[in-house]
Amino acid sequence: MPRTTTTELIFAGGLAASLAATSAFAGDKIFKCPGLPSHAELKAALVAAVTEETSGLDLDMWATIVNRDGVVCAVAFSGADRGAQWPGSRVISAQKANTANAFSLDGLVLSTANLFSAVQPGGSLFGLQHSNPVDPSVAYGNNNSGGGGAGGSPKRYGQPNDPLVGDFIGGINVFGGGLGLYKRDGSGVARIVGGLGLSGDTSCADHMIAWRVRNKLGLDQLAGVTGVSGDPARPDNIVFDIVNGVSAGGFGHPTCVNTANPVTLPAVQ
Repeated sequence: MPRTTTTELIFAGGLAASLAATSAFAGDKIFKCPGLPSHAELKAALVAAVTEETSGLDLDMWATIVNRDGVVCAVAFSGADRGAQWPGSRVISAQKANTANAFSLDGLVLSTANLFSAVQPGGSLFGLQHSNPVDPSVAYGNNNSGGGGAGGSPKRYGQPNDPLVGDFIGGINVFGGGLGLYKRDGSGVARIVGGLGLSGDTSCADHMIAWRVRNKLGLDQLAGVTGVSGDPARPDNIVFDIVNGVSAGGFGHPTCVNTANPVTLPAVQ
């Protein structure tokens, strides 16, 4: 029987440790998103919402979901392939999901649309848009490596194994399309469980479609949660109150091309 050398034992031990670490990491990524929609569920809701909402330019969209820690859980698109919607909107959708999750609480919800006026010079949150930048190694890594982060093939974009899934994308976006995801716990209290980001059309249409996606996923269970819209039935709705460049309430958003009436959106659950 061939003798096993010390070098071989060291190599075998190192390989086993490496495989164990890889398995633990893979398992960690799998279990970071309990209770949140799968890729298939997100895509189905997105396709239905895009068909239903015809405001803006009526384009196809990208959608991203992050969990409460900001880890990307799913990325999907509504078109026939990854080129049927603006390629740049994939990362923007992830930014929006991160933003809505990062600046919402169990008792206070802020959509990315609510942040536009607040971050302008003189606004109550001026400078927020420069905090928490996108991690370029995740968003713009070597697309030929086939590895983690954004290093995977572009053919994976919008698929269940999108390279962003399982990573922290970061990023702050301050126009419409990002919403907090809420679900009631066993005692009936609304809890934030993550964020949803949509991009691919006008920022107003992004908000409208994101709202419909959230509703279809059943993660708009935020009745009683405080927001800045002034509408308890839609606490984080987009607000169009900018006159001569100034938002009356401080959280207004500009109108867009073919802007829909936000009051027509479903009330939260």
